Amino acid sequence: MSKYALLFDQSLCIGCGACEQACQSEHDQSPHKPDKLDHESFTWVEDLGKGQYTRHLCMSCEHPTCASVCPVAALEKSEFGPVTWDAAKCMGCRYCMMACPFEVPTYEWYERNPRIRKCDMCVHRVTKDMPTACASICPTGATNFGSREAMLTEARRRLAKSPELYQGAIYGEEEAGGTSVLMLLTKSVTESGLPDTVPHEDLPHLTWSVLEKLPAIIPVWGAFLGGMYWLGSRKDAVAAAEKNEGQDHDE
Repeated sequence: MSKYALLFDQSLCIGCGACEQACQSEHDQSPHKPDKLDHESFTWVEDLGKGQYTRHLCMSCEHPTCASVCPVAALEKSEFGPVTWDAAKCMGCRYCMMACPFEVPTYEWYERNPRIRKCDMCVHRVTKDMPTACASICPTGATNFGSREAMLTEARRRLAKSPELYQGAIYGEEEAGGTSVLMLLTKSVTESGLPDTVPHEDLPHLTWSVLEKLPAIIPVWGAFLGGMYWLGSRKDAVAAAEKNEGQDHDE
């Protein structure tokens, strides 16, 4: 398991955007108010209405699907928690965008040398035992940083103390096999604008556990083509998003 994790408590978030600003400053991005995750916004505080908010950022899966599908190992899971991307290795296939169950990675569509962009959980800080920029700036304690074990313990304590306040589960404790970003939600997963169909099994293991049960007489190509069909479907979705990005850019 990862050494560190973030804990986001929806009941304490006031939508101030300090985490967004701290993230942008930490990654040398122009100050702005995000309205989605994109190449200049690694985290986004979404206004859900009626004084409630949620955060969007890379969940830093314990067993990241993005890393498992990358053919050149440009994405890597650190023992500290972050999932990082290496520009020197990336060949721009964007399979990571298609494979991510949380739909997090974005792409620099309009750059001459485009990069995959996403939250890196302030890897340059956490590997020095420092908190992420977003956790260090949060004025209400809505975003916390510490060992994953300590964050889970704190989340369970809050659930036990105020069961009527939260949804009854820690989002990220089991999703995709567990993540390094944990969330206590006061609204449902769907109402919070988060993916609600992420399986609890880690997806790389789930894929191989199915493949190893296939009879030996079934050609490996069948499984391969099935996987390629799934990736193709996701690629269509990414292409549609690219088209929308282009239209927005033209406007």
